[in-house]
Amino acid sequence: MKIKTFLILALIAAAAASGLSAQNVTSPYSKFGYGLLGDNATSAQRQMGGVGYAMRSGRQVNVMNPAAYAAMDSLTFLFDIGTDISMYWRQDETGKTHDWGGGLDYITMQFPVTRYIGVSAGLLPYSSVGYSFGSEIDNGVSNHQGTGGLNQLYLGAGVMPFKNFSVGFNISYLFGNIFNDVYATQTGSTSQSLFEQVMEVKDYHFLFGAQYTLRLSRKNSVTLGVTYSPGKSLLGKTYMLKYHSVSTGVAPDTVAPGVVKLRDKFSLPDTWGVGLAYDWNRQLQAEVDVTYQNWADVKYEQIENFSGTKFANRWRIGAGASYLPDPRGSYLRRVTYRAGGFYNRDYVMVDGNYVKDYGFSCGLGFPASSAKTIINLGFEYHQRQATPNPLLKEKYFNITLGVNFNQVWFFQNKLR
Repeated sequence: MKIKTFLILALIAAAAASGLSAQNVTSPYSKFGYGLLGDNATSAQRQMGGVGYAMRSGRQVNVMNPAAYAAMDSLTFLFDIGTDISMYWRQDETGKTHDWGGGLDYITMQFPVTRYIGVSAGLLPYSSVGYSFGSEIDNGVSNHQGTGGLNQLYLGAGVMPFKNFSVGFNISYLFGNIFNDVYATQTGSTSQSLFEQVMEVKDYHFLFGAQYTLRLSRKNSVTLGVTYSPGKSLLGKTYMLKYHSVSTGVAPDTVAPGVVKLRDKFSLPDTWGVGLAYDWNRQLQAEVDVTYQNWADVKYEQIENFSGTKFANRWRIGAGASYLPDPRGSYLRRVTYRAGGFYNRDYVMVDGNYVKDYGFSCGLGFPASSAKTIINLGFEYHQRQATPNPLLKEKYFNITLGVNFNQVWFFQNKLR
């Protein structure tokens, strides 16, 4: 039965992995830099404002801080898969528009190696790009479209060297393609020219974490969590193609300066995360997280026709709580109730303006018939805009769905 379940989960992961990079975001702000960033949060964590640096639970995978892997039960296997659907509303000087997005969000799994060591693996988005908008040019119109993003295929481990303290790490294979296209149509003509900017990334990435829990009493505790991901120069290449007429099928020209290696020209920042969590009797949890990234120091060279993007240091604060009334009570009392919020000053600057977004979230964790498996249904409201000049205001509503399979795999029943 366990082998059959594992094969089913493996097939789900393999089928879903092929669609992870196809996750749709529809924001013109994703045109800049590497796109909109993900923060490694699962569906349950997103319901709590995207917190997780200090979260320790043996019942869910916490990729935000790999030190948490060591907190799992030595007989448990976890598999978590998440997806979302987004509805967008936008407003600028041209009027109001709306759009849809969404897709597969993440795939993670976790299992124990020993009583004090846990291992996790999975696939997560690092960034996502998706937009489409038009503008007027001399003697014609242009349409700007972007797709793609960067993904993380990770493997990590958490170790508990002594009671209440754990450390961990993730090593990720960072990969993906980003496409920024400009279609130009001359007035009175039906043919289109296409200028396509392509960035291909194949690299590695590290994340380190630590957690310490202080027991205040038998039912009360606080946990401090810290994470660090070192900045690095990116590996890969970028180039620009020009299609003189899209409809003719003629091979494109590679625009000067040709293929450019990313090394020493494009980079990622250092990332620091700090969280403080309170736990009461494993029923009530509350947490506050702060994230800081020094994007102002990264390299992002001005290659031919690349957007002249300027970066600002990013910081994000999130807070959230969850409550489980009675793990042994009636069905409604075994449902987990979650809520949270966040404020984020993003890393891109647009025409000298900072970009900020904030939001609120809530959700429910429904226990399935298998008792330990949880279906996490969440709702998020976000608002994003530039400041001090608002430029483009975006409001969007997300519905997130995550299924957290929790099974006892390593216990042998000796009673027949």
